[in-house]
Amino acid sequence: MSSKSYFDEPGDEGGKLSKKAKDSPFMVVGLAGFVAAGLIGAYKYKHRGTMSTSVFLMQLRVAAQGTVVGCLTLGLAYTMYNQYFVQKPKEDTKLSS
Repeated sequence: MSSKSYFDEPGDEGGKLSKKAKDSPFMVVGLAGFVAAGLIGAYKYKHRGTMSTSVFLMQLRVAAQGTVVGCLTLGLAYTMYNQYFVQKPKEDTKLSS
């Protein structure tokens, strides 16, 4: 077996996953939400009572899509805030003639 890791690059101190997490912090939130939704869904599926499986999966799908849309919205707002309010916009140094 190969000892090559999918998360590390040779010469990269933090690895691909940590570099990506620094670039887009909501990726980590999305991964945690994915795991949490899976675990909560599995628990609720076991204790769903008389609800049919198709109805349960439909409700779980709607909840998962709502979570994704919320995370995308928060990520976009975070990026826009950093780009336009925290960092000064780069001005073009060329003069138009």
